[in-house]
Amino acid sequence: MLRSVNRILLGLSLTAVFFAVGAMKKPTAAYSVKLGRLKYNGGGDWYSSKTAIGNLARFCNSKLGMSIDPSESIVDIGGPDLYNHPYIFMTGHGNVVFSDADALNLRKYLESGGFLHICDNYGMDKFVKPQMKKVFPELEFKELPHQHAIYTSPFVFSQGLPKIHQHDGKSPQGFGLIYKGRLVCFYDYECDLGNGWEDPEVHNDPETIRQKALQMGANIIQYAFKN
Repeated sequence: MLRSVNRILLGLSLTAVFFAVGAMKKPTAAYSVKLGRLKYNGGGDWYSSKTAIGNLARFCNSKLGMSIDPSESIVDIGGPDLYNHPYIFMTGHGNVVFSDADALNLRKYLESGGFLHICDNYGMDKFVKPQMKKVFPELEFKELPHQHAIYTSPFVFSQGLPKIHQHDGKSPQGFGLIYKGRLVCFYDYECDLGNGWEDPEVHNDPETIRQKALQMGANIIQYAFKN
C-alpha cells in the first residue's frame, strides 16, 4: 500500500493504482484498500450515517469479492491523506465551507484520479453546490442519464437512483461533475444512499430498500475503482 501511495503522490492516477481491487476474486486477511469520509468545515455534520461506510464495504466484499477494510478513514479535506483513498464519501445535513486551500486540494485529488461521492442527508444541497463551484468553477452538475455505467454494473437500475428516504417527496436524482471526460464527483439528491447503508435498526427501512441502497453503493464503488 505504501508503494501505491507514493506513486499517487508522485502524480500517477489513483484509478490505475486501485483498478485491481475491483477485479479481485476473494477478500484477503490484509485488506487492500480503505474508503474515506470527508471531514469539512462549516459546522455541518460530516460524521452522520456512522455505520454506512462499514456496511457498504462488507457488502462489496461479500457480493463483489473486493477487499475493502470495513473501518473507514476520516479524511481532512485540506490534508495529504486524501490522496490515499480511491473513493471519498461526503455527507451531512447542514453548512459546508471550503477554504481556497481546501478547494484546491480537493481539485488536485479529483484531477489525479480520485472520486468524490456526495450524499445529501437532507438539507445539504444549498450549501454543497456553491462550495463545489469553488473546486471546479468551470463545471456544472449534470443529471446523469439512466443508461450511464454507474447505474448498469454490476447491478442494473434502469430508472436511475432508487428512492431510499422521502425527504421532500421528490424523485431521486443523480448528478455528476465531469472533468475532461471523466466523472469525478457523483451527487445523490433526494435519495439518501448513506442512510440506506446504515445498520437496519437505525432507520428501520424495509430490507428490500436497504438492499437497493447497498447495491447502488456497490455500483458507485466499482465505478470509482475502475474509471
